[in-house]
Amino acid sequence: MADAAAETDDAAPEGEASDQPMMFGVPCTDERGQTVLYPTREEYPDVLALAAADGFELCVDLCAVDALTNRSRVVPAGVEPERFEVVVNLLDMRGRRRLRIRTQVPADDPQVPSAVSLYPGTEAPEREAADLFGISFSDHPDPSRILMPPDWVGHPLRKDYAIGAIPVQFKAVEGR
Repeated sequence: MADAAAETDDAAPEGEASDQPMMFGVPCTDERGQTVLYPTREEYPDVLALAAADGFELCVDLCAVDALTNRSRVVPAGVEPERFEVVVNLLDMRGRRRLRIRTQVPADDPQVPSAVSLYPGTEAPEREAADLFGISFSDHPDPSRILMPPDWVGHPLRKDYAIGAIPVQFKAVEGR
């Protein structure tokens, strides 16, 4: 696994035999040369803190994914796939390393701890994920909507959001 392979620990919890690679105490995989971690929602803040302490000082991106219609999504053994994922991409600029964190979020309780205290640049992307997917981020400093009007009902990037249309009126162009 890229540069992070040397940093993984293969120790399985007591009573379990596993050859699943681990990093920061959570399962990890290699996807096209990039290390990907799969913490639970409860492990998510600790994994972010460990990553920051290990030199991953920049959050390049935070987004949400609705896997409602994705039947081919792959997660490592022991990770329960949920409808939603929060995906965080971190960068260690000095060590020239990338790290992706994929946290599963259930549809019946779409909530994840906020990363803003460790990565202030996640403030707007977390608001976008909340606005467009309905995933709330606990302890977020400003959980208000950022893209949709405050009175908008629903979350437009959810796969089960009703497709609608807004009538657009065009003016005729003279001379054509």
